[in-house]
Amino acid sequence: MSQALAFSLEGFGSPVEVNLTKNLTKDQLLAFPAFEIWRDTLRQNLELQHSDKYHAFHKDPFTLRSITIQSVDWFGKKIGFVKLAAVLRNREDKQLPGIAFLRGGSVAMLMILRPKDSRDERLVVMTEQPRVPAGSLSFVEIPAGMLDDAETFSGAAAKEIEEETGFKLPRSELIDLTELALKNSKISEKSLQNAMYPSPGGSDEFIPIFLWEKELDRQEIEDLSGKLMGKRMQGEMIKLRVCDYEDLWREGARDAKTLAAWALYEGLNRAGIVQAELMKRRKKSATFSLNDGATAV
Repeated sequence: MSQALAFSLEGFGSPVEVNLTKNLTKDQLLAFPAFEIWRDTLRQNLELQHSDKYHAFHKDPFTLRSITIQSVDWFGKKIGFVKLAAVLRNREDKQLPGIAFLRGGSVAMLMILRPKDSRDERLVVMTEQPRVPAGSLSFVEIPAGMLDDAETFSGAAAKEIEEETGFKLPRSELIDLTELALKNSKISEKSLQNAMYPSPGGSDEFIPIFLWEKELDRQEIEDLSGKLMGKRMQGEMIKLRVCDYEDLWREGARDAKTLAAWALYEGLNRAGIVQAELMKRRKKSATFSLNDGATAV
């Protein structure tokens, strides 16, 4: 029996026609976490046009008419990326840009290390690795990685720190900078993730940014520089760098998540929020055994 290449997506008032590619089924698409998050977020925002009388499109709301899956990239038996074209029109037949590259969430980590012999000094762990989409074989950025299915943000961050730097640490030592910044934001967008969106004009990718700040022996910090990390079976070739925090905005100027991490840390630090969070975690970590602390692998 041949596979159906179209189906009706419910939940948008009127059924939305979804056109599939030959290598993708309805069940596979609906089970792809990135599509699920994108669909639910879009649905909530379309509903806001009607419920919020101050919404820019309240008088002439847009509706989702169709979705066409243009391509799918598979990571083995798992969907990696989906590119789609969504058609959204209003009564005047105006159309919103609807090309989207769905890849789901990632996490990024700002690792600030303070040498025990100079606690006012701050050093940042960065990675250098191939980023073919940027045309680079030595792109410099803070550690980051994609979210796996059903992972928590903090769990994914801890895993990426271990994979990319060799440090194993409890999740309790991680501070979610993006979540802290959004707590008192005057711009309410409850349907979106507590994360930064590096390219919302073309991709659904969202990145919560975490901080790990720790005092370590200077030699332990210096040993990180030039260290090769990453999962070889996945083709990762990651070289570690150690950067002075004062130069971070300059050294990471090409990378959106690095600049976002620096800006969040600066803003939260000026407001005294980072230090308050660090104090909370230090009090909690005092109850842990020595075996639970961060150790270099």
